[in-house]
Amino acid sequence: MRLFAAVLPPAGPLAELGAAVDALHALPGAEALRWTSRPGWHFTLAFMGEVEDALLPELRTRLARAAHRTPPFGLRLHGGGHFGRRALWTGAAGELDALRLLAERADAAARRTGIPMEEHRRYQAHLTIARARGEGAPLTPFVAALEGFEGTRWEVGGLALVRSNLPVGGVPGEGPRYETVEVWPLEGRRDGAG
Repeated sequence: MRLFAAVLPPAGPLAELGAAVDALHALPGAEALRWTSRPGWHFTLAFMGEVEDALLPELRTRLARAAHRTPPFGLRLHGGGHFGRRALWTGAAGELDALRLLAERADAAARRTGIPMEEHRRYQAHLTIARARGEGAPLTPFVAALEGFEGTRWEVGGLALVRSNLPVGGVPGEGPRYETVEVWPLEGRRDGAG
């Protein structure tokens, strides 16, 4: 299974983002972008790639432990950015240190399970909303349009393990479908003892 750990924003903040993204579709160059599927919008914490079924029980145990140690924290969708000419995203604001800590714990859980992970780098919170087709596209106007976007704050209360099902139908522009495997509640205490 292709797996990743994620934070899944609730419906209200996603609807706010959806309204902002709808406005982006009217900008010149929007047709050069492949817009991501709204049901799949998420913040990836740790991408694990293909994981052997035999490793799943230990991975689940370690992710549950990571969630148990982490207190709930507040986030909101915020602004926009891009990675080169390839990906357009919205970011996060709020308790970013807590989000980074959860990402570190999810990455460590996968590594300790024996899953070969990519080179470790500082976590950059982003929710991908579009990818450029072909050679890429100028994304600056889209980032500028998202500059003032501020979503409503919500409390992150869970760590999700998500399966990525790659497209098999050969439909042009079809992206992966995401299936939530399990969600563990964040149960740590805010006083630092969690």
